[in-house]
Amino acid sequence: MEQNEMMTGMPRRERAVMYKRNYNCCQAVLMAFAPELGMTDDRLLAIGACFGSGMGCMEETCGALCGAQIAQGLLKFDGRRMNPQASQLRAQFEQRCGATRCKDLKGVGTGQVLCSCEDCVRHAVDALDEML
Repeated sequence: MEQNEMMTGMPRRERAVMYKRNYNCCQAVLMAFAPELGMTDDRLLAIGACFGSGMGCMEETCGALCGAQIAQGLLKFDGRRMNPQASQLRAQFEQRCGATRCKDLKGVGTGQVLCSCEDCVRHAVDALDEML
């Protein structure tokens, strides 16, 4: 049985948090959208594998935001550029979380955590849900 089938009925944002307990932030967001994406769990986990921890080094974009933007493209791409939608999703995420870069979100260098990984996952899911 696919993992998403076991969590049917649970709000998408909370499914994403459950996935975060076993996977990176990008994978957790992608898995939360699995039913709509129509891909196997293994395929979604592979797609998001390299986007956790700010692309593996905490220096880059939060994996939860990457996952939401990947899902956004898979769900809404119609052959035209999606820069405005991607920008809107990024801005909504930044407004909710306080930053978009993993290092900044986790307070590396400042000691001030702006947003936990679980909350980043929740906010990414919520922002994309609102845009869909």
